[in-house]
Amino acid sequence: MAARVETDEDSESNKGSMWVLDQKLDQPMDEEAGRLRNMYREKKFSALLLLRLAFQSLGVVYGDLGTSPLYVFYNTFPRGIKDPEDVIGALSLIIYSLTLVPLLKYVFVVCKANDNGQGGTFALYSLLCRHAKVKTIPNQHRTDEELTTYSRSTFHEKSFAAKTKRWLECYAFRKNALLILVLVGTCMVIGDGILTPAISVLSAAGGIKVDHPHMSNAVVVVVAVVILVGLFCMQHYGTDKVGWLFAPIVLLWFLMIGGIGLLNIWKYDSSVLKAFSPVYIYRYFKRGGLDGWTSLGGIMLSITGTEALFADLAHFPVSAVQIAFTVVVFPCLLLAYSGQAAYLMRHQDHVVDAFYRSIPESIYWPVFIVATAAAIVASQATISATFSIIKQALALGCFPRVKVVHTSKKFLGQIYIPDINWILMILCIAVTAGFKNQSQIGNAYGTAVVIVMLVTTLLMILIMILVWRCHWILVLIFTGLSLVVECTYFSAVLFKIDQGGWVPLVIAAAFLLIMYVWHYGSVKRYEFEMHSKVSMAWILGLGPSLGLVRVPGIGLVYTELASGVPHIFSHFITNLPAIHSVVVFVCVKYLPVYTVPEEERFLVKRIGPKNFHMFRCVARYGYKDLHKKDEDFEKKLFDNLFLFVRLEAMMEGCSDSDEYSLYGQQTEQSRDGLLNNNNGNTSSSITGLTISSVDSIVPAIKSPPHVNNTVRSSGQMSSQTETDELDYLNSCRDAGVVHILGNTVVRARRESRFYKKIAVDYIYAFLRKICRENSVIFNLPHESLLNVGQVFYV
Repeated sequence: MAARVETDEDSESNKGSMWVLDQKLDQPMDEEAGRLRNMYREKKFSALLLLRLAFQSLGVVYGDLGTSPLYVFYNTFPRGIKDPEDVIGALSLIIYSLTLVPLLKYVFVVCKANDNGQGGTFALYSLLCRHAKVKTIPNQHRTDEELTTYSRSTFHEKSFAAKTKRWLECYAFRKNALLILVLVGTCMVIGDGILTPAISVLSAAGGIKVDHPHMSNAVVVVVAVVILVGLFCMQHYGTDKVGWLFAPIVLLWFLMIGGIGLLNIWKYDSSVLKAFSPVYIYRYFKRGGLDGWTSLGGIMLSITGTEALFADLAHFPVSAVQIAFTVVVFPCLLLAYSGQAAYLMRHQDHVVDAFYRSIPESIYWPVFIVATAAAIVASQATISATFSIIKQALALGCFPRVKVVHTSKKFLGQIYIPDINWILMILCIAVTAGFKNQSQIGNAYGTAVVIVMLVTTLLMILIMILVWRCHWILVLIFTGLSLVVECTYFSAVLFKIDQGGWVPLVIAAAFLLIMYVWHYGSVKRYEFEMHSKVSMAWILGLGPSLGLVRVPGIGLVYTELASGVPHIFSHFITNLPAIHSVVVFVCVKYLPVYTVPEEERFLVKRIGPKNFHMFRCVARYGYKDLHKKDEDFEKKLFDNLFLFVRLEAMMEGCSDSDEYSLYGQQTEQSRDGLLNNNNGNTSSSITGLTISSVDSIVPAIKSPPHVNNTVRSSGQMSSQTETDELDYLNSCRDAGVVHILGNTVVRARRESRFYKKIAVDYIYAFLRKICRENSVIFNLPHESLLNVGQVFYV
């Protein structure tokens, strides 16, 4: 079928449909998720659908927060309760902590800062990267900003947001400070993934000892370790098959603890409800002094899981999360803590296992079973959040290349990282068996959680200024309230550094060192490649044969550069006597967006004159996308290449312009027509291609009228040229495709300082040695793989 280039009349008549196509949303993996997300974006949720989503969010978002009543009062009073009024004061602190942090800050403010449904510190960082040039690897291009998922706001040059943006972009150390802040938050979330399963499962298993008082504590630890080993060993199966159980389990858990709490208030002491008056907080601190202040480390455990709430936001709309919290989670937690406080007013010596002691004997074992199941669900949610945030760090160049496995064909977010899973399991078992009690694990847990909250607050300040463009008074109110509460808790956990609080700091320091050194090495390698890339003048001077014998076949040269010819190519052609007839430079890069729609993934352009047969293909991914083992990747690449040649041939004859771009938003039928070739082996839906006669990218624009007319008049000539080049490309493809990878070694210069030599020559080199190779990540066949070695001195 002959391809047709539309005239001005065609453009005008199709303008409406093109606009709709331009505005279309990204396509998720399954139709149900797509339907829900589109409805969410258009704010057309029905009441029934919102309730269903709110119910489902319980199992994913609130498991960690819901299991806190298992261990809060014991960690608040590890030495026992001296005065019954202290119970009222502690309860008052718990009530207002739950109100200020999870309810007001996270559910109604922070959750709205999601990146198209994605939460966590890296989602906030991605938002900032789109609104200010703070990304430390400068591999973005202006065409990336035209993606449908690359949403960002603009602001007036003299506004406070513009001044903040310039202040951030002014110095490199500010960008690095922001990155380190994000990495610290990420490392603490990883620590959370270790400590949550440890304290939740150990606290749940502790219920056995209540019914059997003479049982050794070692038995409880062994039971907890067995459950943890089983939990981590089941990770590779994913949660797709059992995920439907999570929401009912957590809902049943909340209803149980809420009901038991209500019963205990009526049965033991209803006067605990006076804790809703904040005056008891003042009396608590006045009476307790320093001990009352340090007990805040235990009180803070009542809001643990709040940071996981944001990290696990996933595909749930904010309104569903808000409904679940305000209708179910918040009231049930208040009843649960009030009920335990009422029980402790009568039984102060039972503070060690207050939760299980307060359960009516007739329902003790059913509650124990549900508590254990809820602890497993909470642990699962935190482990999944850890996998997700490491995947985001991996995509943004801040984590060594590790194997990422999709555990679900339906849901994009369900992933499994084997290496991280076993590291988490070993550390989790070490913490559980090493400490053997909830108190020290609780101290460690509190330290990790409060640091994540502080990082989120600092990032939210920038989000409110740059993304939301809030008035400075609102920013000041949010900052003041958040920092007062969180810095108070932080000062309390500092007193418990030597009582277990050092654990997350050591874990975070180890992961921070790994992540920052990896990112530093990646940046230095990219900067070296940028500065040493081959000039086009040198390429053109070699002539069409590139000074070598051009053998039949296509060479795919993988590079990190999105523009220019990499230095490794000159190294290749100066050491080998031949090169393939067609050379395609392939760049796989990740952008600070959650996903890149499939139809916008590839950018294709020509390098040099036509008779050089050199092209560039940039494959763009978001941090949520997975460049998995995809046999279609090579096929899609060639589909885009053939389509590019067809579109370029249509534009020939326009001698008054150096660069041409096509609008790119065709209907499915016209795409199929363009992609039909003689062999009939290329068909795909590809849009947004950028066409250029030089090595540059220009944004997609509408072709001017004289361009369309010139294309029509030169149709026969371009058609012949197009057919010849397509036949040539097909024959080269049939001759064989070779994948050329650069196996670069990074070394520090001799004059470098000792810490740089340690970071680059030892730590980075070791990480490069143990991480997965690019050939494995790209799923390249070994029989057609060629590695080109090179040493970079940075």
